[in-house]
Amino acid sequence: DRVRSFLKIQDGCDYPCTYCTIPKARGQSRSDSISNILKNIKILEKNNISEVVLTGVNIGDYGRVSSQASLLDLINEIEEKSKITRYRISSIEPNLLSNQIIEFIKNSNKFLPHFHIPLQSGNDKILKLMKRKYNTRMYKEKIELIRSAMPNACIGLDIIVGFPNESEEDFLKTFEFIDNLDINYLHVFSYSNRSDTVSSKMKNQILADKKITRSRSLHKLSDIKRFNFYKSNIGKIKKVLLESELEDGYLVGFSDNYIRVKVKGDKNLLNKIFNVKLLFIEDDKVIGEIN
Repeated sequence: DRVRSFLKIQDGCDYPCTYCTIPKARGQSRSDSISNILKNIKILEKNNISEVVLTGVNIGDYGRVSSQASLLDLINEIEEKSKITRYRISSIEPNLLSNQIIEFIKNSNKFLPHFHIPLQSGNDKILKLMKRKYNTRMYKEKIELIRSAMPNACIGLDIIVGFPNESEEDFLKTFEFIDNLDINYLHVFSYSNRSDTVSSKMKNQILADKKITRSRSLHKLSDIKRFNFYKSNIGKIKKVLLESELEDGYLVGFSDNYIRVKVKGDKNLLNKIFNVKLLFIEDDKVIGEIN
């Protein structure tokens, strides 16, 4: 009965992030071929899937090792050959989200205006300790580029609190940086030691209660960001894929720009896309009306 499917196009990672065990657990970066991905999409088409999320451990690295194709090549092929009309790209590193990919999504008929871009820290000192491949200036410029191209796109990020050596001042810089970013939600994680990682051997490990306090403040910021994003879309008509039935005679689904929408209707409307006028916010959803 699912209407959305996740399709892995890449696995493994060659990045040396000091807190991560994925390269050891999943191996080196490797990608599926475009031809095999298109075959898997054909299977999803036959199973009446309406939306596909392209996933991987480091999806922006797609095709780099084989040098046969790039992520941009892949999504161009999908755009031309797939009958499924809704695609999302899952989490993608800011340094691998090229200007060409942003421009492609802006003009695409199938790839939706929704980006999830890991930040991990809004402080350059901590990013350097993490061995991330970007700094806050590059990250901010990427967000601004997306926003100028697609003002109504949904942009989310990942953030880690309590990384070793993250002082209170460092965290406040991260909070301020995110607060000033034009993004719409956060996935907040508290740092935890993984054996055999560089960060597990670092001095100045952060106490659990500080991690909890920092996490709570960023969760509150995420709620504010999401509410303001939802509010900015009230009165607009968005394309919504209805995905599941609620107990009170409502259906719920997501708009193209990733707003959770609730409308009156019966299950015969599931797995279909409708133009929905967004009326008002209710808890974590927007109440809408099918046009």
